[in-house]
Amino acid sequence: MDVFDTALEVIDLRSFSNLWYWIALAALWSSVSHWSLGVPHDMIQRARREGGQALADVEDMVRINANRLLHIVDGGALVLVGVAGFWLSTLAVLGFYYDVEFAQAVLLLLGPLVLVLWVSVRECRRIAAGANQGDALLRRLTVHRRVLQVIGMVSIAVTAFYGTWQNVSVSILY
Repeated sequence: MDVFDTALEVIDLRSFSNLWYWIALAALWSSVSHWSLGVPHDMIQRARREGGQALADVEDMVRINANRLLHIVDGGALVLVGVAGFWLSTLAVLGFYYDVEFAQAVLLLLGPLVLVLWVSVRECRRIAAGANQGDALLRRLTVHRRVLQVIGMVSIAVTAFYGTWQNVSVSILY
């Protein structure tokens, strides 16, 4: 039993003190900010530099992804909001009322993604309404990426402050 106890002391299994949680958080926000409406940022930059076929490819990808997202949201928005609301409130109650650290960690990962989804749907509606060609589209995608990056930075900062506070308060108790 001594080896097992020592291993558990060395490898902390709590969420906010686990290195894999922070790697997952960084990978999540890196991915979210790289893919603006399903289009990788390097394609947007290439379309801005070269134009022509690269711009046509970006326009096609945005049209396909925007229509796809709007179809999903318009077809099942009520169910989507209900399921997301249920799971997020379940995580919030488990995390903050019952003090389950894993639920807190998952809520801090998934909660801001609701805001990302809302911003993306709003942007898709604007693109579908007419700002879907040329420089106007590239500018809109760049602004959308910047908004996602700000959401990610705030989310990472809040998670880091809360996780640090959680780790310090747990270490004081023991």
